Parts: sequence; structure tokens; C-alpha cells
Amino acid sequence: MASAVAKIGVISIGDMGMGIAKLLVANGFSVATNCKGRSDDTIARAKSAQVEIYKSDEELAEACDVVLSVVPPRDAATTAQRIVDAVTGPFRRTEPLYFADLNAVAPSTTKTMAKLFEQARGQVRFIDGAIIGGPPKPADASGSGSETAGTGQPPAGWTVPSIPMSGPWKVSEIPGYGEKLSATLNARHISDEIGAASGLKMCFASLTKGFTSLAIQSFTTAKRLGVLDELQGELQGLVPAHWKSAERGVIGMAPKAYRWVKEMEEIALTFDEEGGFPQDLFRGVAGVYRAVAEDTVLGNEKVGKRKRGTDVEDMASAMAEGLGNKRKKND
Repeated sequence: MASAVAKIGVISIGDMGMGIAKLLVANGFSVATNCKGRSDDTIARAKSAQVEIYKSDEELAEACDVVLSVVPPRDAATTAQRIVDAVTGPFRRTEPLYFADLNAVAPSTTKTMAKLFEQARGQVRFIDGAIIGGPPKPADASGSGSETAGTGQPPAGWTVPSIPMSGPWKVSEIPGYGEKLSATLNARHISDEIGAASGLKMCFASLTKGFTSLAIQSFTTAKRLGVLDELQGELQGLVPAHWKSAERGVIGMAPKAYRWVKEMEEIALTFDEEGGFPQDLFRGVAGVYRAVAEDTVLGNEKVGKRKRGTDVEDMASAMAEGLGNKRKKND
């Protein structure tokens, strides 16, 4: 068996992290993680994907060449601090560790994380990154390649998201394996400024997940009014592209709604700090996803194990039921 190109740490092995891990393994990289505190199911899935499991962040940071942080936005800063703590212990690396934060957070949050690594005595090189698109997966017979603009040459046989990156360090320029890693991830360097990649993600997600939040409210309200079928018919007839996007969005959002609460708050922060807009709008959008996650049965949904909200009608029914019950409790 040929030796691995390099060892890449992935924190954590959720839906996106698992997709990235499988993509890397399929393209000759070794992948490792720390599954401390994760479920037995997650550990089993990691092992089945040929992901090496370490017992501590210190072991992971010492063994890996690059660490990719792919966690819920609420955990991004904590994960960065974990790696800072791991590399400021007794051991010293002979080569720098590259840490790429790929999470959906505001530019200011990213800059705060970058400053944490000043404690690392030059042992870590911080990269601002973002993931635009769904988890990597083997392409089916009907298509292959990137979901969005990337390097233009995504790995053959895979559908992959776009991963813009920014900051003073470039993945493609890591000696030995950087060019291959960049191509495998479908990454591209868009700016030397930390905050550019995360800012791009915020602007993109505001349009996609923001639109889905409007569709959730529209369909749920139409359901309670008894006009959901008529609304769907009007959308299909007059704006079919909008209808398809809305349908796809509301069906897919339930297992991820809890993650999107913090992401919407980070968008609100971005639009305030960088654009000069009040935070009210996307704080409200965060409230929509919080309602999905905390006030309805949709908050129990898991990727690959869906039971509710698998079509527009049932999504709207579940939302109406949950919000109706909450209103009764509050009356």
C-alpha cells in the first residue's frame, strides 16, 4: 500500500466532516480525528471511513500536518482554543501545523480566533476558510464535479462544495502536498486578508438560508390559513425556479436548524459590522430556526434518518403543530 500524501485532521466527524474525510481518503490522504465525547455511532462511522482516532487534541495536533475545523458555528472559537491549548503544551513541532477554520462565522469572529494562535509560538499557521455547498459525495451517473465555482478541476468522480480561503498562508503553497490538497478540497485563495473567506460565506448564506426561513414562515402560515395547496400551485405556475428552491430548502433544513441559529446570528453581526445594517432582520431569521429546533418535532430529525418534514405539507404541519402548542402554553 502506498504511503499517504499527508495526514489531515478533521474536527469534527459530522455530516460535512465525514464527507470531507471520505474525499481526502479517496484521494490518497490519511485522515484523523479526536472523537472524545462523541457517540458510539459517530466513532463507528469514523472507523468505517478509515479515519484514525486519537484520544486527545495533543496527539491529533502532533500527528497531523493540517487540521480542518468543521463544527457548528457555536463551537468554532472553542475548537480553535482547543488546538491552541494542544500546541502550547510540552511538545514542539518541527514543522508548522496549518489550522483552517472552515466554519460559518463572521469576519470579526474569525479574526478573534486568528489572534488566539499568537500564543502558539509560531507553531500554527491560521487559514480563514468557508464551505459553500453540501458535503462531498461520489458523483452519480448523471453528473460530477463541483457544485459551485472552485478551482475548476474538482476531483474526478466527486461532487464537492466550493471552499474559498483567505489570509497570509495558502494551502496550495504548503511544501510537498499543498497543491494536491487544495485541488482535492476544491479550494481557492481569494484574498490575503483574514475575514474575506468567512465574509463571503456570510453573504452567500444570507441569500440561501435567509430565503429558506421566509419559505418556512410562508408555508406554515398558508397551512394554518388552509391555502397551502393554492400557494404551491401559484409558485409552481408563476415562479417555478423559486418554488424548487423553496421546496428543497424547507425539506432539507430540519436536521441542520440547530446549527443555523448561530450562523444567522453571525450573519447579523457581519451585516452590522461590515455593511452598516441593523441586526434585527437576521436575528429574526435566527429565531425562525430556533423555533424549528426547539419548538417542533423537526428538531429531532437526523441526517439519513428522516421521519418528519420530508415534504412541504408535513414540514408546514409540524411547524404549525409546534408553534400552536407553544402559543397555548404561553396563553
